[in-house]
Amino acid sequence: METTASNSRADGVKMAILASRFESIARKMQNTLFRTARSGVLNTAHDFSCVILTADCRLLASAESLPIHTLAGPDLMCQAVRQHHPVLKRGDCLLHNSPYEGNSHPADHCLIVPVVDDDGIVRFFVLAKAHQADCGNSKPTTYMGDARDVYEEGALIFSAAKIQSDYQDNDDLIRMCKARIRVPEQWWGDYLATLGAVRIGERELLALGEKHGWDALSSYTEAWFDYSEAKMVQAIRRLTSGRATVKSGHDPFPGVPDGIPVSVTLEIDAEAGRIAIDLADNVDCQPCGLNLSEGCSRTAAMIGVYNGIIDHTVPANAGSFRRISIRLRENCVVGIPRHPFSCSVATTNVADRVSTSVQRGIAQIAPGFGMAETGPIIPPATGVISGVDPRTGERFVNQLMLGATGGAGTPVTDGFLTMIHSGNAGLSRQDSVEVDELHHPMIIVSRRLIVDSDGAGMYRGASSVEVEFGPTEDCTMTVIYASDGTVNPAEGAFGGGNGACAAAYRRNLDGTLTTLPACHSETLRPGETIISHSSGGGGYGDPKNRDPHKVLHDVREGLVTVERASSVYGVALSASAVGSELVIDEARTQALRAVS
Repeated sequence: METTASNSRADGVKMAILASRFESIARKMQNTLFRTARSGVLNTAHDFSCVILTADCRLLASAESLPIHTLAGPDLMCQAVRQHHPVLKRGDCLLHNSPYEGNSHPADHCLIVPVVDDDGIVRFFVLAKAHQADCGNSKPTTYMGDARDVYEEGALIFSAAKIQSDYQDNDDLIRMCKARIRVPEQWWGDYLATLGAVRIGERELLALGEKHGWDALSSYTEAWFDYSEAKMVQAIRRLTSGRATVKSGHDPFPGVPDGIPVSVTLEIDAEAGRIAIDLADNVDCQPCGLNLSEGCSRTAAMIGVYNGIIDHTVPANAGSFRRISIRLRENCVVGIPRHPFSCSVATTNVADRVSTSVQRGIAQIAPGFGMAETGPIIPPATGVISGVDPRTGERFVNQLMLGATGGAGTPVTDGFLTMIHSGNAGLSRQDSVEVDELHHPMIIVSRRLIVDSDGAGMYRGASSVEVEFGPTEDCTMTVIYASDGTVNPAEGAFGGGNGACAAAYRRNLDGTLTTLPACHSETLRPGETIISHSSGGGGYGDPKNRDPHKVLHDVREGLVTVERASSVYGVALSASAVGSELVIDEARTQALRAVS
């Protein structure tokens, strides 16, 4: 008996060590890409992901990767590699970005490398996904919300195309990309950075297999999947069983003048440790760029689950995935798209509406779990800028991450201020003002949080952010964005309030403001600026149950006004007897909170 227990502990220790080892390999891949990429969207905003999959295409490990990139999709992409290339050899590398075969959207270029042992057997796959500054679209943006189909979108789409054999580039594909992408040298640098990431992952896994033996690593992966599944079962059993249908919707957009309604039916079977999500009851694919790829449809639903269970000790891999079932249908805007419908904006707008509906549904079924809705994305400050840099005479294209907040209130915390959107879970980074001004001919006039823009709640949503920016005095600059949340805000959960809506304005040469459309391309002349308001996050729980001292802190920080503290949160504030500093008026606060 003691020997069995001792062996079990030893196996557990070895599994933990190997789990850490695999994650460290994914982290090495990630650090390589981050430190060597050329595009600001990669080396500043961190819009990329690196993962390891088993030979049969199951997600095994990732390191601080964006959820919308990694949960479901890498498995489908590796299956496409297997289908199109039945014989894989060491030194192969595949370029894949097809949203019709597992990828998120065409802007996310993926390099996939099979890890092949000395006997020619595929043991693992490594995959690095990097959002491109430009992917050959008909307009200089990677988010074409107004594209009626994939032809109008115009992106170069590669279906598991072999870009390297025997570690040598396929120059045909390289020339094709350089000819079609507006910033060819920038793309080339990003390609090399991504290639370096997957080759380092391959090298490290080959060394790990040589050290421990491939059979031992195979046994580890199955044990790790079983452990992850058990952790997910434990997390689900803390919930309440039940069923809920949550309705949400994307704002009106070109091609969808009435917007896109989103319906999510969620069923929790706590005793069985299972969660089922049905997305089939939604409209068909639409003539715009908002259709989700299959990878994004599945992943968006899963993000809501992992957010909603409030247990970050559950490993997000193929083992814990076993406890989540997702029903999709073909030719559905949140399902499995049919060519030639465009999936240009698949990673963000409608995907977030799915994720936030799932996490809000969990809050309805199981109080104390779930989340409110995260603020919708993409305001102008997270759009794509382009033009000609007068300092060099060269074209520039890059996606900004200058200002988005959107974190949703949860049962235990206020909304994460730098969440940006549900799909990246705060793992992308806000741009440095100084770095953006150094890299591009632009001026950031201001960046500030907007008072009273939070979704009120016992735990409030994140405040909105305002960013004003424009070109330097010697150039013009085009800003293309596709903003949701200008009509339909992030909704609160369990009695929480809605976050503030997004908005966009142009400041004209005479100082007047012009309201801009939600999905738009705006060319700014010298002296003109664009003003971007991001969405606030929804709140969780009754605002009048918020700790009065937290309300006082928010007022002192300039996030909430004294009037809102009183009218929404039921907290009365007054100047202290010994000075001008605000303090809580206990008697008036009790009276305000006694009124339902």
